[in-house]
Amino acid sequence: MSVPPSALRLRPPAVDDEHEVLAAQRELGEEGFDFMLADDDQSWTDYLTALVRTRCGIGIAPGQVPATMLLAEVDGRIVGRVHVRHELNAPLRAIGGHVGYAVLPAYRRRGYATEMLRQAIDELNELGVTSVLVTCDDDNAASIRVIERQGGVLEGSLALTEDKRKLRYWIHT
Repeated sequence: MSVPPSALRLRPPAVDDEHEVLAAQRELGEEGFDFMLADDDQSWTDYLTALVRTRCGIGIAPGQVPATMLLAEVDGRIVGRVHVRHELNAPLRAIGGHVGYAVLPAYRRRGYATEMLRQAIDELNELGVTSVLVTCDDDNAASIRVIERQGGVLEGSLALTEDKRKLRYWIHT
């Protein structure tokens, strides 16, 4: 039975999430995606502390911006995550955008990514961001649909390689 996207909630990672988040990291790592955005040698406690510091903009490394990591949860299960960047620097303005998201393979094609992006846009709106940049690879049809469902307007694309382009969408809140 599929759970409706409206049952999804975004929340910060907690102490009890370690096992499930590490499993998601391994699973999506096989697809070449970094679920956690963590240092390899970081303990779970240090990771959670780093997330709070990054959210508050405390001690962030040069080239980083304040950002919030949120897990997407449905019925007590982690189905994905969103990374909400509070502002854009030059690399994020070019390629990364305000929001990065991922849905675990077992939970795809259920509308969760669309709901995750909608809630991430709400988070940014609360931070005062009224124009949200969301990017995706030009061959990622699922992500293109998700972004366009949230009102994304294609600004253009940026060549990454000879064969690969990054699409750039703006969503006005």
